[in-house]
Amino acid sequence: MTGLLPLEDAQARLLALGSPVDSLVLPVAEAAGRWLAEDVASLRTQPAADLSAMDGYAIRFAECPGPWTVVGESAAGAPLGRALAPGKAARIFTGAAMPDGADTVLVQEEAARDGERLRLAGEGPPETGAHVRKRGRDFAEGDTLLPTGAKLTPPALALAIAGGHSTLPVRRDLRIALISTGDELVPAGTPTDAAQLPASNGPMIAAQLAGLPVAVDDIGIVPDTREALAKALDATRDADVIVTIGGASVGDHDLVRPALEAAGAEIDFWRIAMKPGKPLMAGTLGRPVVLGLPGNPASAFVTAKLFLEPLIAQLSGARDPLPAFQPARLAADLPGVGVRTEFLRGRWREGAVEVLPQQSSAALAALAHAQLLIRRPAGSSPARAGDTVDILPLA
Repeated sequence: MTGLLPLEDAQARLLALGSPVDSLVLPVAEAAGRWLAEDVASLRTQPAADLSAMDGYAIRFAECPGPWTVVGESAAGAPLGRALAPGKAARIFTGAAMPDGADTVLVQEEAARDGERLRLAGEGPPETGAHVRKRGRDFAEGDTLLPTGAKLTPPALALAIAGGHSTLPVRRDLRIALISTGDELVPAGTPTDAAQLPASNGPMIAAQLAGLPVAVDDIGIVPDTREALAKALDATRDADVIVTIGGASVGDHDLVRPALEAAGAEIDFWRIAMKPGKPLMAGTLGRPVVLGLPGNPASAFVTAKLFLEPLIAQLSGARDPLPAFQPARLAADLPGVGVRTEFLRGRWREGAVEVLPQQSSAALAALAHAQLLIRRPAGSSPARAGDTVDILPLA
């Protein structure tokens, strides 16, 4: 098994084949899930004033530990509107502005009120300034809220909006062309004989990319001839990424590589030290990046997860395009690993992870029931139940 490119090297070389696409400015509601093309600085201070963190009473605790006279009320959006003198208090609610002069909130559970007279009914505030959210505690005007390449997750989007932004600089949608190859493939729902297969990989990969900032053009099923492949490739020249599925192995009918080379493609690498997914191929066809996925469904899915999705993130300006693995505990023993990094389809069982029984790269049922991938680096020793492994959640 010599001559196979290590997984990490293959990922790095793929990501180096392209640069982020052009940027544009979108309304915040349309920017969700994208990556920022520029730093986003705050246009305002948050909180813009000292605010109460609790329901209770605003007091001048440093000068008067009580009792107090209640002289008004401060609610969110409806402040008291005047300064609070020593010995005075204002009823206040969570999120309301502290009156000028007030330095502390006496929570209502520790307050006793008789008419306008207010006194302690418990231990009182632990210190001056208790239960107050100070102005600028979250961020100040001019602070960098989000760096270039940050993903606009729901909390990140909320942060940008709170910082005063209604539009954000992001990258345009990527154009992804999908080409499924194979004489044995027929469209979904077509009756099949023993030599035919429904073409499921293209729809699977397209669905895998749902939610990403891409526009997918499914070229459809292309027969295993150089002429058909040349015509399909010619139709993809405006794409940012050309994804071929199948036809990248070493058989007489695996014509994707020679068709690409005949079209002028430069192949950067072919065949990697990964299981499933060894016959992965990457290169460029002029400006578009070309990624040749294996034809077996588990191989196609796993390589798309580890290569196509990071490539899309990279071209969309992501700061950290590679997937983030997390530790988990093994439910059962696993054997050692050979020269290829393995990604086992697995699931959760009683707080630990276990390998699904069918690991063939052609097995769709096991793939459909997988909740995660278990990463086993090349050369790993046998693992025991209770050992920690790296996993990549699939949902």
